[in-house]
Amino acid sequence: MAEGDPNELLPEADREFLTDSGYDFSVKQINEQVHVVLHNFPLPKYQPPQADLLAILPNGYPNGNPDMFWTSPDVKLPSGAFPLRAEVHETYAERKWQRWSRHFDKGKWRAGIDNLRSYLTSVRAELAKGV
Repeated sequence: MAEGDPNELLPEADREFLTDSGYDFSVKQINEQVHVVLHNFPLPKYQPPQADLLAILPNGYPNGNPDMFWTSPDVKLPSGAFPLRAEVHETYAERKWQRWSRHFDKGKWRAGIDNLRSYLTSVRAELAKGV
């Protein structure tokens, strides 16, 4: 695992999007994947109302689309229950992450065109459901 320079690990469009959007983010190379952590990502329909959000970019990204997302610490519904398909935990870079099993439609991913902006739009749409 190596802490990475976003200039080397992310396409320019992704770097500009994250910076221009005001995200506090970090990037690490882990094996063949790039892990992007958005610190204090807003989760207004959940408890806590913000958490770190992990996006795992597969080898070959942006031709290959990211799938699922992860949060840390645990995020729950206002009722105290885990959100739908978000009760599994995985460890990345010695940190426990809550996996949100959301499989974004690979048929809609436009290889070489879609990017972190597209992916985060899908993530926010899932989170807006509040389930």
